[in-house]
Amino acid sequence: MNSTAVEPAAVDFLLTRGLAESGEESHWTPLNGGVSSDLWRVDLPGRSICVKRALERLRVAADWHAPVSRNANEWAWLEFAARHRPGNVPVPLAHDPEAGLFAMSYLPPERHPVWKTQLMGGLVRRDTAEGVGDVLGRLHRASAGDPDLAREFATDDTFHALRLEPYLLATAAAHPELAGALGELVDRTARTRLALVHGDVSPKNILAGPDGPVLLDAECAWYGDPAFDLAFCLNHLLLKCLVRPEVTADLLASADALAHAYFAHVDWEPRTALEQRAATLLPALLLARVDGKSPVEYLDDPAPRDLVRQVATSLLGTPADTLTPVLAVWRDAVPT
Repeated sequence: MNSTAVEPAAVDFLLTRGLAESGEESHWTPLNGGVSSDLWRVDLPGRSICVKRALERLRVAADWHAPVSRNANEWAWLEFAARHRPGNVPVPLAHDPEAGLFAMSYLPPERHPVWKTQLMGGLVRRDTAEGVGDVLGRLHRASAGDPDLAREFATDDTFHALRLEPYLLATAAAHPELAGALGELVDRTARTRLALVHGDVSPKNILAGPDGPVLLDAECAWYGDPAFDLAFCLNHLLLKCLVRPEVTADLLASADALAHAYFAHVDWEPRTALEQRAATLLPALLLARVDGKSPVEYLDDPAPRDLVRQVATSLLGTPADTLTPVLAVWRDAVPT
């Protein structure tokens, strides 16, 4: 067993859960687990699987800690999503909550490219965005108003540590003049509990599979405000306009298509209420990816960062009730 760089607990996990046999050859290859987790592809005779472990201290420049119990939250979200949209998530295989490990099916990149890689390469497909909106809306609808899920995912502390504090509150500290507006968004989001939120619906966590998008990395899963997921994903499509200006029109059309597909499933509350929350969160999240604890790595020049600050500050000062004016302001501001 080739496991020289892997802790014994991870190796034992596969043995005790019956995913590997004693003496069986295996090869562990580290994958990009992002800033918050270790992730391995484990090749066994005739099969490959993924093993994931949450980190206590995240791999960012800022001092950012989060409870490793989020590994169990992600596993629970994966089980929920697999029941409702089995083709849009990896297959959950086994979980060890004490070790903070779980295993899931491995999806080969040649058939499941990362959506972010496609977008950064200038490949923008409207049907992928529609698929993401469709899956997200269906999962939110399946969870809305479910008291059992609300109890299981009462993960307020984790969501605060991974999302509200490093994104919105850290941004408020960098922009004291916006602290009131951002603080109100934090309070509103924290008290809104309507559906099961993924918490990290980002193109880096979405595979463009042959049968539709596959969602990964639900470490932030929380029973809360579904508008957060919608705004979080739209935010990434907008930011990509600054690195691929030649496909700005396609990116904005994809954002519109994603929202349209998503809203087709909203029946647990008035669409106007959910859209208003998403429209006010979106500029806050734009600003957070420049001045929060987790800035996007591809905006490394001052000019695009300043543009984000200018647009986000304006929109936070004059909040929109729908997404249309937010997208219009962004369209007018970004270079093409």
